[in-house]
Amino acid sequence: MWPLKAFGTMSFMVLFFWGYFTVLHNPLTPPLVMPVTWLDTWIGFSPSAFPAYVSLWVYVSLAPALLGSLRSLLGFGLWMGWLCLFCLAIFWLFPTSTPPFSIDWKAYPEFALIKGLDAAGNAFPSLHVASAVFSAFWLNRVFGQLDAPKTLQWLSALQCSVIIWSTIATRQHVVLDALGGVVVGVVFAALSFRQTRGTV
Repeated sequence: MWPLKAFGTMSFMVLFFWGYFTVLHNPLTPPLVMPVTWLDTWIGFSPSAFPAYVSLWVYVSLAPALLGSLRSLLGFGLWMGWLCLFCLAIFWLFPTSTPPFSIDWKAYPEFALIKGLDAAGNAFPSLHVASAVFSAFWLNRVFGQLDAPKTLQWLSALQCSVIIWSTIATRQHVVLDALGGVVVGVVFAALSFRQTRGTV
């Protein structure tokens, strides 16, 4: 099903970014600035988090790439779509933004793309984190049903954790955004498993 997976993943991402930026630039009300906690200060800003942050787009593609049945593939895509629509609805109805951190972004040219495209809005819950957590559960399911080495499950969990950290360390989100994303990812993964029982 590689042609379907390739075209489907590409089409999904195009539609997602269209919806994401439409909501980002047309909030229903002025965005509420999310508060900073002591955990944000403790984690701190780290330029080295940039590769982990952008690795999400590879990570979320792994589960559908490994799925072997059309039913599971459609189930993954459908529930990932519902997850995105749920977050986009929150972003539009209850817009939030990250606080203006005192960082000279000109000193970090690698951040120019994400800072130029992905403004401070669409903060809570972090859709970056939600999609990573959702994908982590699906990857764990795939690896388990394929009797893959446990090492792969641990590496997947580690990569998901690093992505979550990167959303805070790049200052794209604050800790509360990330926690909200974790909750959304867990809930939608659980709901999707109830509807897509069986083999991968």
